[in-house]
Amino acid sequence: MRRIVLALLALFCIALPASAHEVRPAYLEVTETEPGTFAVTWKQPVLDGRRLKLDPIFPDGCDRERERAEAAGGTLVQRWEMHCDLFTGQIEIAGLERTLTDAFVRVDRLTGDDLSAVLRPGALQLDLASPKGAPTATYFRIGVEHILFGFDHLLFVLGLVLLVRPRQLLATVTAFTLAHSITLAAAALGGIILPGPPVEIVIAMSIALLGAETIYRSRGRETLSQRKPWLIAFGFGLVHGFGFAGALAEIGLPKGAEVLALLLFNLGVEAGQVAFVGAVLLLVVLATRLARLPLAPARIVAAYAIGITGAYWAIERIVNVLA
Repeated sequence: MRRIVLALLALFCIALPASAHEVRPAYLEVTETEPGTFAVTWKQPVLDGRRLKLDPIFPDGCDRERERAEAAGGTLVQRWEMHCDLFTGQIEIAGLERTLTDAFVRVDRLTGDDLSAVLRPGALQLDLASPKGAPTATYFRIGVEHILFGFDHLLFVLGLVLLVRPRQLLATVTAFTLAHSITLAAAALGGIILPGPPVEIVIAMSIALLGAETIYRSRGRETLSQRKPWLIAFGFGLVHGFGFAGALAEIGLPKGAEVLALLLFNLGVEAGQVAFVGAVLLLVVLATRLARLPLAPARIVAAYAIGITGAYWAIERIVNVLA
């Protein structure tokens, strides 16, 4: 029975990456370099090696020139130039209605009347004649979505909940929050960055470690992670912060409101994290007190699931780096 359970968990873990990150936002930046001349940068997520079928549509007469493309991690970046009038008409993201993705659009014009907007499946167009401010409030929602749909970060938080004792939970989660807030701010505002692939590998290894530590706890083995889990949470939280920064770097921060947008993104991450922890604790209470289900077997199964998932992701990411 244990082998069957582990096999099912392994299949579940292999399936997770396929649906992990379609919610990452796309980003379109249009900068006027000379009157009537615009440099365009278009970034969109790549899912399982395939680009989403998204394409920005501009007013008539805006033909692409000197177009080039490059892959940067899980993002496809396209750049080109255009000579046209971008003071009237609309910008639309074709294909956006078939995805879960938002698209940040920023138009910087020499006249100073810049435009910023967030296009989503229910609002596909930006009116170029209608001034709009920087959509800083949207960064809160992006932060919530990133933590709730970022399964690697969620599994790490779940591992902390399973590992620590109730009296340690607040200090441990606070340490994780403080650490990733530090590195997120350092990366977004100070330009301190780490290469994406090593960060993703360490994040996966941190998940596998928490799974193993939870299993050790169930067997009566005491380790440093159990005695002082806030130290482990803080150390790996620094790395997870660079992971959050990578997602934020894909869309950038609005000019003139960088600090506010960063604060809202971070608050969104924390709100999503608190909601997830609360949901887990509520589920535990309902299962143990109302359904009277034994907690120990469920903890062990969850620990194996976390450990297998983290190990699989670590191997997958190492192979991708070496390929």
